[in-house]
Amino acid sequence: MFAANNTVFGPLTFILTGVPGLPMSNYWIAFPLSSLYLLMLLGNCTLLWTIKTDYSLHTPMYYLLSMLAMADLGLSVSTLPSMLGIFWFESTSLHFDACIVQMYFIHSFSAIESGVLVAMALDRFIAICYPLQYAYILTGSLIIKAGAVIFMRGVCVVLPVAVLIKKLPFCRSMVLSHSFCLHQDMLRLACADVRVNSVYGLTAVILTKALDSMAILLSYMMIVRAIMSTVSHESRAKAFSTCISHLCAVLVFYIPLISLSLIHRFGKHLTALTHTLMADAYLLVPPVLNPLVYSWKTKQIRRRILTLFHWRGAQRLV
Repeated sequence: MFAANNTVFGPLTFILTGVPGLPMSNYWIAFPLSSLYLLMLLGNCTLLWTIKTDYSLHTPMYYLLSMLAMADLGLSVSTLPSMLGIFWFESTSLHFDACIVQMYFIHSFSAIESGVLVAMALDRFIAICYPLQYAYILTGSLIIKAGAVIFMRGVCVVLPVAVLIKKLPFCRSMVLSHSFCLHQDMLRLACADVRVNSVYGLTAVILTKALDSMAILLSYMMIVRAIMSTVSHESRAKAFSTCISHLCAVLVFYIPLISLSLIHRFGKHLTALTHTLMADAYLLVPPVLNPLVYSWKTKQIRRRILTLFHWRGAQRLV
């Protein structure tokens, strides 16, 4: 299975890492982690159900919010088996092909979520800067096409990353730094020249996260300029309030992402615990917080959810 240079030629198995410094089977970690996943599933499924059943929410803004919820679900479910397997059952080994599949879905759904955030920023830009043309510009068919483009971009841009890494030989030490498989983490274990993989990985990031963040920044620069040109303070406050939820979603997604990227590049001296917590925050915090923020800040969704709970309560009383 191993050659003299410790390169693996047989079936590969990666060893996943839990939280450094803590025992592998730790219920103090397993219970909160399971609670986060349940909260994520409940929040995003409730959001999707609310938008589907309330016809007043069948508008471009809420269609895009549905796409964000589905991307959040996909991102969290991609990490669910390995993370819960580690903390509940001490199952730390993951087959090479399974690791590549997990890595592919994590990075694909991350790229899809980034694209949806761009579409939501453009939605807010058109709603504030061109309110009279909003219904004519953002039609249902355009939103469907935009969703298809965002999905295909996430699928196609990340695919070569998985194909390239599958061709690499790996060394005997197969211990990953996280509870799931990430591209950079797998790449550091390869026993070959990984310049092509690194260059394409960087290219994929530029084609997705970098361009998306610039598009969001540009959209909000124009939004702020349009809002500041409004004379009425009440109109300014109303316009800003329509962007609060999306801004929170952008910050919740990009702050952990940027922090994790900086730590991978320049934080070699930091503890393994710091790397683990930032990676977990990047993958777990946005799917948990997004439905909470939108349910709290969006009156239509909040009213629909409250109506649902009141109706359920009345049904039990009857």
